[in-house]
Amino acid sequence: MRRFKADLFRTLSHHTRVMIVEYLQYGEKTLERLCEKTGLDKATLLQHLTVLSNNYIVQIRKDGNETYYSLRDPLLNKVLEAMRDFFLSHITDALQLLRAEQKAEEEQRTEQNTSGSSPPSSGL
Repeated sequence: MRRFKADLFRTLSHHTRVMIVEYLQYGEKTLERLCEKTGLDKATLLQHLTVLSNNYIVQIRKDGNETYYSLRDPLLNKVLEAMRDFFLSHITDALQLLRAEQKAEEEQRTEQNTSGSSPPSSGL
C-alpha cells in the first residue's frame, strides 16, 4: 500500500501532470481541448498523458479518429481537494507568522522613531 501511495505521489509530483488532472476533474477531454486548456504542445502533453495513463490515473477512450482522456477514478478529485486544503491550512499559518513578524518590526521602528534613537549604523 505504501508503494502504491508513493507511486501515486511520484506521478503527481510534476506540476504539469497536476494541471492536466485538474482539467480532467471536469470530465473527458480530447487531446486538442487539453492542448488549448494547458497551453502545451501535443508532444509534451502526450508524454505526460502517457505517464498518467501508465500509472492508472488517466484512462483513454477512442471514438473514430478522436481520442478522449478522463480520470480513471473520480476519487482522485478528493485527493486533490485534500492536498489543496493541506496547502491552504499551512499557507495560512505561514502568513500569520509573517504578519506577526511584520507587525513587530513596525512597532520596533515606531518605538525607535518616537524615542529619538536611530538604528545602528552598518558602518558602510
